[in-house]
Amino acid sequence: MKKEEFKKFVKNNPKLINYVKSNEMTWQKFYEMYDLYGEDNPVWDNYIKTDKNSEIETNDNLNKVAKTGIAGLTLSEVVNWFKNVDLDGLQESIGNVQRVLGVVQDFSKKDTSKTTPKETYKPRPLYKHFED
Repeated sequence: MKKEEFKKFVKNNPKLINYVKSNEMTWQKFYEMYDLYGEDNPVWDNYIKTDKNSEIETNDNLNKVAKTGIAGLTLSEVVNWFKNVDLDGLQESIGNVQRVLGVVQDFSKKDTSKTTPKETYKPRPLYKHFED
């Protein structure tokens, strides 16, 4: 029963997955913390609330860029913004766009073999054998 509650807790807080993927924590440790302290203990602040603050900060920076342009940001704000960019997601998106463009190019190419007239078949005369 407690395991199902923990699964719901993880679904509500997907940032925990990043800690496991980066080998900072294990599911076992998270489950033990959940079992000992529950959901509402401040022990989760290190893993959940700090990420929310960084998301808010990132959104604030994005809004600032949208309003003032990148020239309105300080160097540290630009560096922080680039730190929060998900490069794997960006690379996957670029790959998807490239695949779509490849498909569009394939459809837009005209098949030259269909437009050129085919040579008519000329059967070899029966009395000729090998280059006689």
